[in-house]
Amino acid sequence: MSQPAIHDMRRLFRYVAPYRWLLIIASALFVISSGLFLAFPSISGQLVNAVTGAALPLSPTEIMLALVAVFVLRAIVDIVSQYLLSRAGESVTLDLRADVYRRLQSLGLSFYASRRTGELVSRLSSDVTVVRTTLVNNVATLLSNVLSIVGAAVLILIVNWRLTLVVLIVLPVATLIAVLYGRAIRPLSRQVQDKLAESSSVAEEAISGVRVVKSFERETYEVSRFEAAARATFQSALRLATIRATFGPLIGLMFFFALLAILWFGSQEVSAGRLSAGELVAFLLYGSIIASSVGVLAQIFSQLQEAVGATQRLFEILDTPCDVCDTPNAKPIGVAEGRITFEHVSFAYESGVEVVQDINLDIAPGEIIALVGPSGAGKSTLFNLIPRFYDPTSGAVKLDGIDLRNITLASLRANIGIVPQETVLFSGTVRENILYGRLDASEQEMMAAAKAANAHEFVLALPQGYDTPVGERGIKLSGGQRQRIAIARAVLKNPRVLLLDEATSSLDSESEGLVQEALGRLMQGRTTIIIAHRLSTVQIAHRIAVLDKGRLVELGTHDELLARDGLYRRLYLLQFAVADEDTAPPLPDSRLDNAADMSPAPTSRQFSALLRSR
Repeated sequence: MSQPAIHDMRRLFRYVAPYRWLLIIASALFVISSGLFLAFPSISGQLVNAVTGAALPLSPTEIMLALVAVFVLRAIVDIVSQYLLSRAGESVTLDLRADVYRRLQSLGLSFYASRRTGELVSRLSSDVTVVRTTLVNNVATLLSNVLSIVGAAVLILIVNWRLTLVVLIVLPVATLIAVLYGRAIRPLSRQVQDKLAESSSVAEEAISGVRVVKSFERETYEVSRFEAAARATFQSALRLATIRATFGPLIGLMFFFALLAILWFGSQEVSAGRLSAGELVAFLLYGSIIASSVGVLAQIFSQLQEAVGATQRLFEILDTPCDVCDTPNAKPIGVAEGRITFEHVSFAYESGVEVVQDINLDIAPGEIIALVGPSGAGKSTLFNLIPRFYDPTSGAVKLDGIDLRNITLASLRANIGIVPQETVLFSGTVRENILYGRLDASEQEMMAAAKAANAHEFVLALPQGYDTPVGERGIKLSGGQRQRIAIARAVLKNPRVLLLDEATSSLDSESEGLVQEALGRLMQGRTTIIIAHRLSTVQIAHRIAVLDKGRLVELGTHDELLARDGLYRRLYLLQFAVADEDTAPPLPDSRLDNAADMSPAPTSRQFSALLRSR
């Protein structure tokens, strides 16, 4: 076993330390169980001697009763020891799974951007299961068989040392085979786990995107994708199974030949009068115990290699550094005033290409700022820097004059509420989804938030009211209903800073009106940053920040920006289909209101067309 593998196994057994007394008691019981089992060949030999007429203190019936007593007592001891060991193993599994999940929750968005959900779920489930099997089942079997081998080896040495040499010749060869097999099994086991995670990812993506799959009639395609991934898993598992299948039987075959040699040599010893028939039977039984135990240990060794691969995959998560976490000098803040400041902020993802470049922007407490620009302009990136989903590559984002990196994440995000364009609800009840905003809120506070979000009436009309399950990702609710639940969640949190990602862009007119009204209540008195995909939204903003190719190219009110011959004016003219954009005068507020009521919102295709034209 390599040094990294040994290190990982040592780390794994540190999880065992809190339950060592359970293991110590279980181990003591295993010693007793093994001792009782080793009494069987000796008693059986006495029974053979009694049958052949040798003078013994006990009759055959008494010897049989002794054997029954031994096995009943051993069964009781095994029940208790297995329970204690299982309890310890399951406790270790719980701790390990909780640590891995805790680590997953602490990692930033950049970690998830490069990994698939199905793969992470596979590590959390199947990999931990492999480790649990090794800890719970194999540790007990390992201990029992090691004790059996040691005890049987001592006893056969006492019975006849010459026959013992025959057995000892086999052990080094079996050890060498085990080492060679282990080297082949470990990488294959890791490959099987990786392939299994990949097939899980394919299934998870297709199931979560079932609406898209069915709308494009791609059921057959998705089945073929999954079958291809499952077939790759099958091929890797088959190679592993082939090696594993030959391992134990090969060791067993070696000991079978050793037993034949013992039987032949032992018969010579009996003929020479140096060994009784009962002692030969006892020796053969002890030899069988050693042979079967070594075969079992060989299987355990192969499974241990699998556990090493699974353990490495788990520790990869536990060892992943946190790219966005509390710095040593970070301090909690109370309720913020809500001033957001960007000072020479630039940001690049792993590719190294800056998607935001040298942004300077100061947002006053209670101000509403709209971020406008073509797709890829950097709006979402700027948005994600405020709750520290990412840290800027250079420059600083500040809240009330304090660099966000000097504020604890918990207190920073406690001051920020987010209503995304694509609402995410959890598969619980309406009540549970609203209370996600503040878990300790009272029933009255929860209902007040729902009323503020225009959600209370439709919730009461649901079959079970606030206790109605919403389905996975809120599939049982309409888009407008999901958005209003999300707004109620944000209202309940009562943040000082509000981030809105155009929450009405995909709603019908009636739902949009209800959501807009709810958002209007939510924004009162809060610093609000809106990603505006539709220019009709920006009318509620105090100022508009226009982004293009990662840079802040314009900043001002609606009227100020219309008066300039810039990107915002062009976006506005495109939306309202003014023929001559060079001569059309800026529209007064009254005309703007009428145009907003009558004209359609721009589509993403129109934005893309504008970007290409520039």
